[in-house]
Amino acid sequence: MVSAKMYELGTKKSTIRTIFEFGRKRAAEVGEENIFDFSLGNPNVPTPDFVRDAAVDILQNYEPSAVHGYTVAPGNPKVRETLAQSINARFNTNFAGKNIFVTSGAAAAITICFKALAEPNDEFITFAPYFPEYKCFVESVGATLKVVKPRPEDWQIDFEDFAKLINDNTKAVIINSPNNPSGAVYSEETIKKLAAILNEREEQTGQKIFLICDEPYRELAYGVQVPWVTNFYRNTLVCYSYSKSFSLPGERIGYIVIPDEIAEFDKIFGAVAGAARVLTHVNAPSLWQLVVAKCAGKAVDITPYERNGKILYDGLIAAGFECVKPQGAFYLFPKALEPDDYAFCERAKKYDLLLVPGTDFGAPGYFRAAYCIKTETIERSLPLFKKLAEEYRS
Repeated sequence: MVSAKMYELGTKKSTIRTIFEFGRKRAAEVGEENIFDFSLGNPNVPTPDFVRDAAVDILQNYEPSAVHGYTVAPGNPKVRETLAQSINARFNTNFAGKNIFVTSGAAAAITICFKALAEPNDEFITFAPYFPEYKCFVESVGATLKVVKPRPEDWQIDFEDFAKLINDNTKAVIINSPNNPSGAVYSEETIKKLAAILNEREEQTGQKIFLICDEPYRELAYGVQVPWVTNFYRNTLVCYSYSKSFSLPGERIGYIVIPDEIAEFDKIFGAVAGAARVLTHVNAPSLWQLVVAKCAGKAVDITPYERNGKILYDGLIAAGFECVKPQGAFYLFPKALEPDDYAFCERAKKYDLLLVPGTDFGAPGYFRAAYCIKTETIERSLPLFKKLAEEYRS
């Protein structure tokens, strides 16, 4: 009567959402101030004033049909040109509007890329820890997701394991940097080595493998450079969203960058347009296209996230946890205090600490804590983390 797969996806909630909903129920029982919910990556830094001012100006002064009407499917041409020039100014590239496809956020961008590239028997490879939705996104287009095992010492790429998974069915590799859930940023050395492997594979076999960069956290990097990957590997698609940088997760606005240098540009762009069409992305929200173009290139204040990350990291280390210091995004990914990360997160609920098991991200034995919450909440949580650690030690 209905698709069994779609029913499963619709009725089996993600672990993150399940924990978040538990937190809402628990808050009603004990008070919001007594819940320490580190489950959901929902930006808590207010949307910048310049975004609000841009939206107000557009709503008050622009022709309503231009604000609320359809645009062409790839996005408003002037918006695309503005975004391309902003990227060029930042990353020493040479894009034009024709290289940009505006999307309804990063989830739409990466799913469109998967759909555009996938053919029967194709495999996509990603690196643990990884965003759990990649699996259902890839499987929804008829492909298979292969996962390279994690490298916990720094959360960079385990190239030895990667070499075991790459094969004639590999269509694309997915990277997410700054990373959800680890907060790691892939170094330029890592990107160069990855590009060298893919280039060597093409030279030896003639096989083209695409690199899909999922970059909604690009602006949230703390004292490190996030390499612009098209400068290192030509067959790259960059997927971006303003959800995190401008604190606009509910507005669904982002884009795909399709470089001229990519293999068969016209075919790839056409396939992206076709994928967007069948996935019913008529066009990204017209108002928010205009807003992000008006705000393109403006700096955002990430110091609240950096401060929160430092407070939580220092507090957990002092309590006896092991954790790689995050370089970006707004997540910590510490080692759980027992091998069973689900059991650990369940025990943490005793202290109203809501954490997400690392197994969901392909890294058993770890947990994710999203620190995009009030600084005061993090500070008040630290004695509870200490009590939890002492309970394990005793």
